[in-house]
Amino acid sequence: MFRSLSVRNYRIWFVGALVSNIGAWMQATTQNWVVLTELTANNAAAVGTTMALQFGPQLVLVPFSGAVADRFDRRKVLLVTQSLLMLLAFGLGTLLVFGAAEIWHLYGFALALGIVNAFDTTSRQAFVSDLVGNDQLSNAVALNSASFNSARLIGPAVAGVLIAVVGSGWVFIINGVSFLAVIGALLLITTRRVTPASSGPREGQLTQLLAGFRYVRQRHDLLVIFVIVFLVGAFSMNFPVMSSTMAVEFGRGAGDYGLLSSILAIGSLSGALLSARRPAARMRVVIIAVGGIGVVSLIAAMMPTFWTFAAMLVFLGLAISTMLTTANGFVQTTADPAVRGRVLALYMAILMGGTPIGAPLVGAAANALGARSTLYISAAASLLAFGVGMAWLLTERQLRFHRSGGRWRVTHVGRPGLGDNRARQSETLTAPIAVLGREPEPVGESAPQEVPTGMIPRIDEPGSAPADADDEDPDASARRPA
Repeated sequence: MFRSLSVRNYRIWFVGALVSNIGAWMQATTQNWVVLTELTANNAAAVGTTMALQFGPQLVLVPFSGAVADRFDRRKVLLVTQSLLMLLAFGLGTLLVFGAAEIWHLYGFALALGIVNAFDTTSRQAFVSDLVGNDQLSNAVALNSASFNSARLIGPAVAGVLIAVVGSGWVFIINGVSFLAVIGALLLITTRRVTPASSGPREGQLTQLLAGFRYVRQRHDLLVIFVIVFLVGAFSMNFPVMSSTMAVEFGRGAGDYGLLSSILAIGSLSGALLSARRPAARMRVVIIAVGGIGVVSLIAAMMPTFWTFAAMLVFLGLAISTMLTTANGFVQTTADPAVRGRVLALYMAILMGGTPIGAPLVGAAANALGARSTLYISAAASLLAFGVGMAWLLTERQLRFHRSGGRWRVTHVGRPGLGDNRARQSETLTAPIAVLGREPEPVGESAPQEVPTGMIPRIDEPGSAPADADDEDPDASARRPA
């Protein structure tokens, strides 16, 4: 589960990021509570607007953030972005401490935070591949998620106490201090990444962006992932709106609002750690998890008391963390390294860029229809995403259920259209191109064909030889990743 921590650079990064993540969750919790209760009269739409301003730049700045992550030293990029985030926290904290903050200050802060985070998030996600080898990348991505959710377990609860004890402004200032941990970690890290040398004239920003789009367009598995994370990001991950309005619905204060976020993090941390135990990120886990988000959201909307609602948040956090961690690991481990930054930029833009669309709508629904409507919207969006994933499995992967030998078997097609030996049809979801025995196509012209959905062999047709990879093809086992 923790094998990536054996790598010195990653271990340093993990510790520094954990401290900074705790401060970031304290700030996020405080920010939305200030908007809801201190600067407005329980206006959930204002919280949604703040979230839209904060996450909107993720979508707008895709042409630049992905190119920056691919072209420049990611460690240096992170040193710049983390320093800017620290200054922003100190600035807003000072305004709040002196009682000078107004709602437009929060809007401006959220927008500036979103612009910096557009570059920080993409480079931070891609930076993991500079710290560990490809065989440990999926585990490192899962541990990053565990760090993020461990901070969510601690940060909101601490923020709720600090808001009551010292005031909201000091929470921002404390978060500013926490950035020193991750900046110090970045200064201690020595990365192994070498920026690829250009063999010809430098491509323009538009050309680079289009190469990333062309790559994703020809990877239908990635397109399905992007549709799923968009629906979930837009309508199921509006936690500040959901948690704050539900806390008010049950007549609770800032402390209990922070407690809800921490309870959600219990499930999120569990989901991330369980994902770290898996040897590879699998598409079927993403699809099953998003179906779980829909079911749990529906049940949570019906809970009659604060504590029964809080208990359901554990399962909601588990489902969402499993889906996001697996989707992130899938994108990182299957994307061509030459375009990994741009693909991750698109992924983060779609995940976070859905918030400007969904958050104001969810906030308006909470004002007009009540707090529970936010959870019904989450359920509908997640079940739709589950339907998209299942439709892809049943059509493109021809997922079928067969009863054979007294038990049910699940089968799917192998590599479509290649006419390979059936002995080579069993492949893992995240097997790299080299393992699959294919040569990668030039980036921007044609992407590698997407890989199938698991280690499930095809059922042989009548009269055909048994499809036993190890018997018919002695090299098949060598091509399978560990």
